[in-house]
Amino acid sequence: MTSPLIATKLSVPRPRRGLVERPRLAERLRRGADTKLTLISAPAGFGKTTLLTAWLAANASADRGVAWLSLDRTDNEQVAFWSHLAAALQGAAAAIGGVVAPVAQPGPSTQQAVLATLLNDLSALKKDIDVVLDDYHFIDDPQIEAGLAFLLDHLPAQVHLVISTRADPALPLARLRARGELVEVRSADLRFTADEASAYLNDTMGLGLTPSNVAALEDRTEGWIAALQLAVLSLQGRDDAGAFIASFAGSDRYIVDYLVEEVLQRQPVEVRRFLSRTCILGRLSGPLCDAVTGPGGNGRAMLEALDRQNLFVIPLDDRRNWYRYHHLFADVLLTHLSEEERVELPDLHRRASAWLEANGERGAAIDHAFAGGDLERAAGLVERAIPELQRERREAVIRGWLRQLPNEIVRNRPVLGIGFAGALMSIGEFAEVEERLRDVERCLTVLAEGRERDGPPLEIVVVDEGQLRRVPAAVELYRAALAQIRGDVAGTIGHAQRALEVATPDDHLARAAASGLLGIAFWARGDLEAAHRSWSDSRSGLQRAGHISDTLGVSIAIADIQLTLGHLRGATQVLEQGLQLAGLQAGDVLRGTADMHTGLSELYRERNDLVSAHRHLEESRELGERAGLPQYPYRWQVAAAGLRRAEGDLAGAVELLDAAERLYAGDFFPDVRPVAAVRAAILIAAERFDEAIRWQRDRAINADDELTYLREYEHLVLARLLLATNALAAALGLLDRLLEAAQRGGRNGSAIDISILIALATRQSDAEASLTSLERALHLAAPEGYARRFIDEGQPMASLLKLAIKRRIAPDYARKLLAGFGQPDDPPQDHPDLIEPLSERELDVLRLLRSELSGPDIARELMVSENTMRTHTKNIYDKLGVNSRRAAVRRAEELDLLARAKGH
Repeated sequence: MTSPLIATKLSVPRPRRGLVERPRLAERLRRGADTKLTLISAPAGFGKTTLLTAWLAANASADRGVAWLSLDRTDNEQVAFWSHLAAALQGAAAAIGGVVAPVAQPGPSTQQAVLATLLNDLSALKKDIDVVLDDYHFIDDPQIEAGLAFLLDHLPAQVHLVISTRADPALPLARLRARGELVEVRSADLRFTADEASAYLNDTMGLGLTPSNVAALEDRTEGWIAALQLAVLSLQGRDDAGAFIASFAGSDRYIVDYLVEEVLQRQPVEVRRFLSRTCILGRLSGPLCDAVTGPGGNGRAMLEALDRQNLFVIPLDDRRNWYRYHHLFADVLLTHLSEEERVELPDLHRRASAWLEANGERGAAIDHAFAGGDLERAAGLVERAIPELQRERREAVIRGWLRQLPNEIVRNRPVLGIGFAGALMSIGEFAEVEERLRDVERCLTVLAEGRERDGPPLEIVVVDEGQLRRVPAAVELYRAALAQIRGDVAGTIGHAQRALEVATPDDHLARAAASGLLGIAFWARGDLEAAHRSWSDSRSGLQRAGHISDTLGVSIAIADIQLTLGHLRGATQVLEQGLQLAGLQAGDVLRGTADMHTGLSELYRERNDLVSAHRHLEESRELGERAGLPQYPYRWQVAAAGLRRAEGDLAGAVELLDAAERLYAGDFFPDVRPVAAVRAAILIAAERFDEAIRWQRDRAINADDELTYLREYEHLVLARLLLATNALAAALGLLDRLLEAAQRGGRNGSAIDISILIALATRQSDAEASLTSLERALHLAAPEGYARRFIDEGQPMASLLKLAIKRRIAPDYARKLLAGFGQPDDPPQDHPDLIEPLSERELDVLRLLRSELSGPDIARELMVSENTMRTHTKNIYDKLGVNSRRAAVRRAEELDLLARAKGH
C-alpha cells in the first residue's frame, strides 16, 4: 500500500484571530529556546497549540527554522513517525535528509539508522531550528520513545525540541531538569489569569461583562480556555449573563458537558446534524463530509461557516481544504450523540471507509471499516494492502490490523494468514508463526482438493488472486527462516529448495529470498562456493524484482565471501557493479549506495591504495546514513578503523571500533568477523594484552576448541594473542588446524592470513618452515593484489620479505610489498653515465613508463599513491636529464637501464 506523507501534518497552524497577548508565557518559551527541550503538558483545551503557533509567528525570522509535526494515532508506529519527522525537518532546512523509508524491518536497528541520519544532518545545520511535536500523547510505542530519548540526548546545540502533549512523555525529564536543559509549561501556567480572562471575554469577544462576572467565570472555569470559549458561545445574545455565570458548579468535565449542551442546543438543526455525523472523522474535507452525511450536503460551505463562527474547527492548510475539530470538542460531540445517531454510526463509518479507499487513503479506510464493525470489509482491505506494506517493511501495521480481526476470519483467508505469518516473523514473534502456517496450508488443501481433510469445513475467502499464487512458496520460505533461526541448517536448505520448486516463474522476489536463505545456510557452515552461487542467484532475482537496495545488500554478502575465498579483484568488481547499478536509478540517492563506497574503501585499503580508500570512505560519509542500509553505521566505523591502523594510529582505530560495537546492528548474515574480535586484533598489535585477554575470556574461546567456520576469525585472533604472550606451541597447533580447515574449504583469503601468522611464528625457530609458509601466502596473494595483510604485520614481515627476495621467492611481488613499508630491498642501481643512480623503485616505475599504462594505473600496479608516483617520475626525469615520458624511456634504453629493471 502506498503510504504518502500527509502534508497538512507538517504545516504550522495559522494563529487564530483575536488572540490574547500572554507575555509571561512568551518569555518562558523564549528561555526554552536556549535549552534542549520545552515541554508543554496539559489536558485538552488548555490552548497548548494556540500558544505555540502564536509564539512561532511572533518570533519568525530567516535565521530560525521551524519543523512542525502534528501527530495522531496513525503515527504511533516507527515508519510513519520517523518518516513524518524527517519530512518536517526537510521542510525546515533543505540540508536535512528526505523522507525516511527504511528498507530493513522495523526494530532497533532500523531506528538506529534513522536517528544517526537525522543527527548527522542536524549537526551540519548553520541556523537554529525549532522541532515541534504537537499532540505527542498519541505516541506510546516503546521503540519510538526510546529513539526520541536518544535523539534528545545527542541533540546539536542549534536544535531545540518542543513537545506539546496531554500527558508527560517517557523521557528523562528529571535528568534534564537537573541539568537545566528543560523548560516546562503546564496547565497551571496555561490557565487564563483574571486579567487574561477579562481581555479575552471583553476586549476580544466584546461581551461587556462586569469585573465580578469575569472573576466568577474565571473562578468557575479555573482559567480553562476551552471552557471559556464554550461559555462565550453560550453567552452570546443573552441578557442574563450574571445569572448564567452564577449557575455554574461542579468540576471542569461537568462544566464542559453543560456548555456543549448549551452550544449544541443553540445551533440550527442542520448544523447539529452535520456535527454529529462528521465528528467520527479525524480530518475533514468538503467531499469527505458530503460522502458521510449523504446527498444534498454542502460540506465545504459548512466547514467554512463553522470556521468563521470559531466553532472549534481548525484549518489544516492555507487553502482551507482540510480541517479538524478541536480534539476536546470532537470527543464531547461523540459522547453526546443521540440514540438514533448512534444507530447510524456503523453506516457513517462504512461511507467514510468507501470514500477514503476510493481516494487512495486505504489505511484510514481500514480504520473506519473496523470502527463501523464491518470486519469482512476490513479483512478485504487489509488483504489488498499487505503487498505494499511488506515492500515498505511495515509489518507492525499488518500485525496491528490482523490482531483486530477474529481468528475465524483470518484462518480461512490464506493471503491474510501468510501476511500474518510474515508480520510475526519480522518482529520476532516466532511462537505463533507455525500455527498460522498450518492454517494457510489447510486453506491451500481445501482449494486444491475441494474439501477439508479433517476438522470443521472451511469457506475459503480470497480477495487478491494474484497474491494467492505466491502463497505456497511463501509458506516454504517462512519455514526455511524458522529453521534458520533454530540453527537447523539442513531444514533451512530443504525448505528453501522446496520454495524454489513451488515458486511461480515470475515470483522473482520469492526465488531471490529462497536463494538468499540457501546462501546464509551454506555460508554459516563454511561452504562458501555454494554460498556464492546462491547469493549470486538471489542478487539476480532481486534486480529483476526491482528491489535494487536489497540487491546492493546482497552485493555486500557476495563481496565478503569473495574476499574470504581469496578473490580480492572479484570482490572489488561486485561492489563497483553495485555502485554503477545504484547510479542508474532515478530520484534520490538509493539506500545502499553509501555501503558500496564503504566496502570499496576496505578493498582499496587492502590493496594499499590508501588514497582511493580515503576517497571512497569520504564519499560514503558525505552520502550519509540516508543512503545506507541499517548496518551502514557500524560498517563505516570498521572501515575507518582499518585506515587508522594502516596509518599507524592504533589508539584511534580502537576508539572507532568501540563506536562500531555500540552501533552494531545484526542481520541474517552470519557474523563471521565480529567487531569485538577485530578490536582485539588491534589491541594485540598495540600490546594491550590485558584487554585482549579479557576479550578471550568473555568469548570463552580456547586453542583446543572444535573448529567451525563461524568462529574461524576469532580463533585466528586467538592465535595472535597466544603468539604475543609466548604460547608458541599452542598457537602453532591452532594455526595448523585452522590452515587445514581453510584449505579444505577453499578459503584462500583465510589461508593467506593463517600462513602469514605461521611464517611469523616460526621465523626465528625454523627459517625454512617460515619461508615455506610465506611462499604459500605470497603465491595466493600475488594474483589478487593483497597487501595490507602483509604490511600491517610491521618490521618482522619486512625482514621476512627481504629474505624471500634473496631466496628468489616471488621476488617481484615481495618488492612491491616492501615498497608499502617504505623500505627498498636493494641499494640503488648505479651507472657510469648517471650523476645520481636510480633507486630500485624508480627502476620499477621506469619499466612501467614504457608500457601503455597511465600514471594512475602505474600507481595502482605498484600499490602507491598517485602523489608518490608523480614524485618518482619527477626524480627519474631529473636523473636522466629529460622532461617527458617518451624521452625518459628513450634515454633508459640507451643506457640499458630497462634490462636492469627487468632483472629485478
